[in-house]
Amino acid sequence: MRKASSNGSVMDAQCPSRLVLDRIADKWTALIIQVLAHGTKRYAVLQREIGGISQKMLTQTLRSLERDGLVQRTVHPVVPPKVEYALTRLGRTLIEPLQALCRWSEKHLSELQANRARAKPKSAKPDSVVAAGDRDRPSSR
Repeated sequence: MRKASSNGSVMDAQCPSRLVLDRIADKWTALIIQVLAHGTKRYAVLQREIGGISQKMLTQTLRSLERDGLVQRTVHPVVPPKVEYALTRLGRTLIEPLQALCRWSEKHLSELQANRARAKPKSAKPDSVVAAGDRDRPSSR
């Protein structure tokens, strides 16, 4: 049996640490942290540097990161308003682990793509096909 730390255990289904894991394991979070690791950025710069992120997702993710204390949003009182985003001290602690995860993803991309290509024919069966051993099991519906 795993011993939970005083901060909780992500293995416990009821532990709030799963919410934290959900936040930092999100692809948009990882990419925003990557960009902000290089310094304070404005919203438009973040959107330009993170290929494929929609305005809605960028806004939602930045709000969540700000709420969690990982990103600081600074509004400068000028016309038009100038808003900048920067990592907080806590947010900077994520730079190294998330950079490692991004590097791992890039390093092993070809292997992962090859594995997916090999597995494709196996997963081509319709979802409605029931394995022979599953026919006798009671339905959970």
